[in-house]
Amino acid sequence: MVVLHFYRSLQNSSETLRLPGAENIQSLQRELCYNVNWTGPAAPSSQETDALRWLFSCPFDPQSISDTSSLHSEPSDLLVEIGPRLNFSTATSTNAVSICRSVGLTNVDRIECSKRYLIKFQTRPQGSEEQELLASLYDRMTECVYPEPVRSFEVSVRPEKVYEVDILGQGRAALEKANTELGLAFDSWDLDYYSSLFQRVGRNPSSVECFDLAQSNSEHSRHWFFKGKLKVDGQEKEMSLFDMIMKTQDTSNPNNVIKFCDNSSAIQGREVASLIPTDPSCAGPYHLCRSTRHLIFTAETHNFPTGVAPFSGATTGTGGRIRDVQSTGRGAHVIAGTAGYCFGNLHIPGYSLPWEDLAYQYPVQFARPLEVAIEASNGASDYGNKFGEPVLAGFARSFGLRLPSGERREWVKPIMFSGGIGSMEDVHRTKEAPEPGMHVVKVGGPVYRIGVGGGAASSIQVQGDNASELDFGAVQRGDAEMEQKMNRAVRACVERGGKNPICSIHDQGAGGNGNVLKELSEPQGAVIYTKSFQLGDPTLSVLEIWGAEYQESNALLLRPDDAEFLRSVCRRERSPVDFVGKITGDGRIVLINGSDTDPAPDSTDRNAVPVDLQLEWVLGKMPRKEFVLNRVAPNLQPLVLPSGLTVGQALDRVLRLPSVASKRYLTNKVDRSVTGLVAQQQCVGPLHTPLADVAVVSLSYSDIVGGATAIGEQPIKSLLNPAAGARLAVAEALTNLLFAQVTDLKDVKCSGNWMWAAKLPGEGALLYDACAAMCDVMAQLGVAIDGGKDSLSMAARVGTETVKAPGSLVISVYAVCPDITTTVTPDLKNPGQKGVLLYLPLCPGQHRLGGSALAQCYSQLGETPPDLDDPQTLISCFNVTQQLLRDRVLSAGHDVSDGGLVTCILEMAFAGNCGLDIEISSSCTNVLELLFAEEPGLVLEVAEQSVELVMERYRAAGVECVRIGCTKERGPASMVRIRANGQEVVNEKLGSLRAVWEETSFQLERLQANPSCVSQEEAGLRVREGPSYHLTFNPSEIPLVPPSVGGNQPRVAVVREEGSNGDREMAASLLMAGFQVWDVTMEDLLAGGTTLDSFRGLVFVGGFSYADVLGSAKGWAASVKFNASVREQFENFRRRADTFSLGVCNGCQLMALLGWVGPDNPTDTVGDLPTQGVLLSHNLSGRFESRFVTLKIQQSPSILLRGMAGSTLGVWVAHGEGYMRFRSPKVQDYVTSNHLAPLCYVDDGGKPTEEYPMNPNGSPLGIAGLCSADGRHLAMMPHPERCVMKWQWPWMPESWRHSLDVSPWMRLFQNGYRWCQENPSRDN
Repeated sequence: MVVLHFYRSLQNSSETLRLPGAENIQSLQRELCYNVNWTGPAAPSSQETDALRWLFSCPFDPQSISDTSSLHSEPSDLLVEIGPRLNFSTATSTNAVSICRSVGLTNVDRIECSKRYLIKFQTRPQGSEEQELLASLYDRMTECVYPEPVRSFEVSVRPEKVYEVDILGQGRAALEKANTELGLAFDSWDLDYYSSLFQRVGRNPSSVECFDLAQSNSEHSRHWFFKGKLKVDGQEKEMSLFDMIMKTQDTSNPNNVIKFCDNSSAIQGREVASLIPTDPSCAGPYHLCRSTRHLIFTAETHNFPTGVAPFSGATTGTGGRIRDVQSTGRGAHVIAGTAGYCFGNLHIPGYSLPWEDLAYQYPVQFARPLEVAIEASNGASDYGNKFGEPVLAGFARSFGLRLPSGERREWVKPIMFSGGIGSMEDVHRTKEAPEPGMHVVKVGGPVYRIGVGGGAASSIQVQGDNASELDFGAVQRGDAEMEQKMNRAVRACVERGGKNPICSIHDQGAGGNGNVLKELSEPQGAVIYTKSFQLGDPTLSVLEIWGAEYQESNALLLRPDDAEFLRSVCRRERSPVDFVGKITGDGRIVLINGSDTDPAPDSTDRNAVPVDLQLEWVLGKMPRKEFVLNRVAPNLQPLVLPSGLTVGQALDRVLRLPSVASKRYLTNKVDRSVTGLVAQQQCVGPLHTPLADVAVVSLSYSDIVGGATAIGEQPIKSLLNPAAGARLAVAEALTNLLFAQVTDLKDVKCSGNWMWAAKLPGEGALLYDACAAMCDVMAQLGVAIDGGKDSLSMAARVGTETVKAPGSLVISVYAVCPDITTTVTPDLKNPGQKGVLLYLPLCPGQHRLGGSALAQCYSQLGETPPDLDDPQTLISCFNVTQQLLRDRVLSAGHDVSDGGLVTCILEMAFAGNCGLDIEISSSCTNVLELLFAEEPGLVLEVAEQSVELVMERYRAAGVECVRIGCTKERGPASMVRIRANGQEVVNEKLGSLRAVWEETSFQLERLQANPSCVSQEEAGLRVREGPSYHLTFNPSEIPLVPPSVGGNQPRVAVVREEGSNGDREMAASLLMAGFQVWDVTMEDLLAGGTTLDSFRGLVFVGGFSYADVLGSAKGWAASVKFNASVREQFENFRRRADTFSLGVCNGCQLMALLGWVGPDNPTDTVGDLPTQGVLLSHNLSGRFESRFVTLKIQQSPSILLRGMAGSTLGVWVAHGEGYMRFRSPKVQDYVTSNHLAPLCYVDDGGKPTEEYPMNPNGSPLGIAGLCSADGRHLAMMPHPERCVMKWQWPWMPESWRHSLDVSPWMRLFQNGYRWCQENPSRDN
């Protein structure tokens, strides 16, 4: 066994400018080192070495890889190597090794990539200066400095032995000692209870059992506070918080299929047609199957891990929530996610926000708020992008303030919120009870020393009170690729319908195997074997195998007869699967340190049998904990604004506040189109402004029924009045949701997520007040809670001060949407005085500024927050608005929330790129209160001819409806004029106001993307009018197709590789065009389970094959290039005259690597493989781009684009590596002169562009796609398969919306079908 080193130089970057002491740095050189663990008995052969070199090198520069380093230091230089911590394999290694195995390099079992820096100084820094520089180069939680090149991946750690905790001999003191050593987070009640329990049963617990009990019965897992007995100000409360929450169901429609149990909640859905494979265990055709699908929702937070390591904490928060959806019932379908972030004051370098106090200190064990804002959202986005789950809604909030009492409140411990919507077959709604003899199975990734003690660590009352090394041990790392493979295996089982082999499924989360396997086997019990688990680290102790919260793992039960089906599915999807034990029926959970083939162990040997617990002891009904809560009188002071403060001055601050300002820095880096089921995401209007109120998904590709979800949260107002804050959170969620059509208000269900420092003085009583108010207003409204989570340790130690986060309640509402096409968005749509704006205040006459954005921007809270004074008004408003949606009368709508009425109005103008003329007055308040109070309400845009109808309907329902203005001309130069109480308070160009609102976002963008690209986008938004679309054909005219020869449908293979995620929407598009569509994996081809001979078309789909760890589609190309039989099949298919191919996104990258498009040898001599001439490399922005761009279709020989030339259309892009790099000018000239670049990104005038973001990757000449010289092969980065239905377009001209019956992109797929019919197969 030896570690091989392959070095690759990197180009210079702007990284130097961001380093401490940059002015003293003369130069910075960098290189990568691929550290490859070679397990073969001999050195790799020349053929094996060549394969490794190809994998690690740039395809255009095979000499870029060397066996020796190119960095040579002088004594005055600093040469440092930084790489991942070596105690576990990274996700990058897992995927790189998977690539190696797919190409026959079976002697590679680990590949870790380190980065080497050679820094030359004017004067070499000393001591602390050098340490500061080193620290800036890496993440201490996941990386370390390598003092010398890696020689071995073996670590010196040896598994710790299991030991007994001597409660029988030493009593509670023994448990107290274990509590400290193991980081159990037991409180005094826990110590008493478990000491008494083991004394009563007459035996000592093992160290593993103590750890198990701490995780399973932590506050994080058991929710003691919400289920406990409460005494508030000396008065014992009759109902627990949980009882109060459950009672909201009594006044709502009984449409829940699942509530307060399982991994997610679910409501009654609708019958839809689902696209599923005929046999998911092998290659085969898709078909449509009608069934009832219920709507699922879940939400959780991942605050502690995100606070310590923002990127990895957010990835695993997202992954855990995805598994919650996936593990509902007997298995469910993931559709889309939501995300939210709360962090402290940002302190963006060079961008001073006057309400942020520079004197505040932050603890070293937590990431700074700015890092959380960027890296947590990067982590959640990256995970969703690679898994293939779009993020469609969310929130972001920043707060840090010292209150009048002198207490500092800030999100030092941040909030990372993740919600998810999915669907579930009716036949899978109920988990089966465990039966003796059932297999206990783990599906997903191997065990790593990751997240050990996370459940207990996140339950610490004040973060920072436990040892920092235990904080480190509780942090997790995510592998989206593994999660996706596991999801495909689960989905394959679920899509067998009534033959689903999964009897019960649970996701692994807090407490690891110990927790999930007990839940799965309750009440029957099970025996589990440590040797049956795949280990990612051979040094793991039994405690770590049992308690580590390693990610991407689910546990399930199945009967022995179904074992082989599951194994076959997991082989096909390359998902690890372990049969780890069996259900016993004796009510005990027993962990045996061995395998099921070993002799029966001695039950008294704690190393042989580390766990032997009655499930009743752990999961049974336990005594409720009691909590004594007392209210603390608040110290509130009236809001005092500067004398003479103008609306313009106030707007200049308010529009920059992160909770109000643009969220473009969040939306453009997360995929918002994957699945093809997205009907409404965050961005609206011609410039795709992130302002949508509600997220909407479809349940099917062939129906318009779906689900809608929206979010409400008002934590700053809760600092003044938690009851009002709770009511406002509910009101905000509903005033967001009402812009999508739902079945009925009383059908709306909610997830309630509580983030509160509830066990600190005064805070528990405030949470009680908030919960009581929430339950009361829900009872009046007729909506109900059906699930949720709590995180009650929202405080951090900062020096000697305890800094509490604002108490937060996040309400996520969801409901069935009977018509996803009726959703109304905030962007104004009727310029030129054709649109009338109506204001609907839900609390008429109230203008309370307490807790407002305006107050925060002047470093205050004020006294009295807004409230929902009359829930009946909201009910009436909701119902009338829903009827108007059905009648399609409303043009635009937006809720009044953060920033007040003036912000709501301006945001509608920003989104519509349209000026406004507003006049509003109130005799009982001043201008600032009138415009900036955040009283709940709506602003609507209605066409002039419908104004009286709309106003009359609201007034008839008792809802005040006031005409406040009209639209002006389109464009950034149009004026926004606002008169309030008779005085003109705003008269500005739309573009200037929007630039202020966008600036905070762009400041954050510069820290996460190429600053020059960010500046281009910022400048462009000041002048852009919006895209100009054009059609040269009639999409409604279906191309004439000759009759089928022999009556056979042409067969197309949708080919996917490990990590592909765009296959279902592609299959749906092809099916709509008339093809017989097959699901084919690369594993099917490599294993010989199918061949390409019978297919007329090959479609290579989008995604992240092998997570693109060695370059976009590099692993996918390698599996073709280095497997002779598959390579021959691909080449034969390419040359056949009766075939065509389409590669989209990752598939485009693959076709370029294989030379199918843009080859370096265009003559294509028979017998010669094409040589790659085009490489898709990193976007010039330096990050993943999710955009709706404008494409022009140019004249070309492409058969798929026949008859479409000259058209200019909107289309989704979602990629990180889309820059078309040509091997030479000769190749580029050949492509352009022969019209082989049929698609290009264009600007708003329809001209090819390299300007960002209209060209999202910077490709020369705006090239977005390439085709072969004979037109049969087309590769493109954009996603036409996500735009084949009108409702998939995030924006189109209103004239198109009304006149087109079908999306123009459907023609591409129809053209393929037509070509196949016109050119019969050689076999016919």
